Amino acid sequence: MSKSERFWDKTASKYDQIEMKDAQTYQNVINRTKKYLKSCDIVMDFGCGTGIIANEIAEDVQELHAIDISANMIEIAGKKAYDRSIANISYVHTTIFDERYKEGSFDAILAFHILHLLENEQVVLQRINELLKPGALLISATPCMGEKRILKGLLSVAGKVGLMPAIQAFKINDLVDAFKRGGFSIVETDCLNPRSQEYFIVARKN
Repeated sequence: MSKSERFWDKTASKYDQIEMKDAQTYQNVINRTKKYLKSCDIVMDFGCGTGIIANEIAEDVQELHAIDISANMIEIAGKKAYDRSIANISYVHTTIFDERYKEGSFDAILAFHILHLLENEQVVLQRINELLKPGALLISATPCMGEKRILKGLLSVAGKVGLMPAIQAFKINDLVDAFKRGGFSIVETDCLNPRSQEYFIVARKN
């Protein structure tokens, strides 16, 4: 088990409480994402956490494949879906490189609050591109903490001493460039929260 997986397993029981301190931004992400989805879509939620977003958009798509590296997160997400009788979500403890997911399988892939946690976002963006159908969408929300110098420094220290996983302090222009290098064209870019510098980006597979 990786350090990252252990961290998120320990965090899972408190995750909803922590994240819902910014419930308004979450609702904004959900509402904006729904505008891009169709009832016939097959969608992946990459890094789904406890299903905060997946369980809210399931009714808008045909199938939702939700994955996360934390088994505890997946367990909580699955229980919430079961309690709400949501039948079209498959919650799986795995990575995006799982060979069960074939090239050209998805109409959209969601990547919320995950890209800044990756060791190599370019490799993952290439994998996302492979999994998407031609012209399909990558819909993301990512804090770009490189825009805030003090916060960037604090997070760097916290990652080095093992208090939390290493976090990439993107600047928005760098993140947009990474999408383009990954074979995507930008459809929409918007700052959801000036305080956290969280950006909503929608990109289309070239």
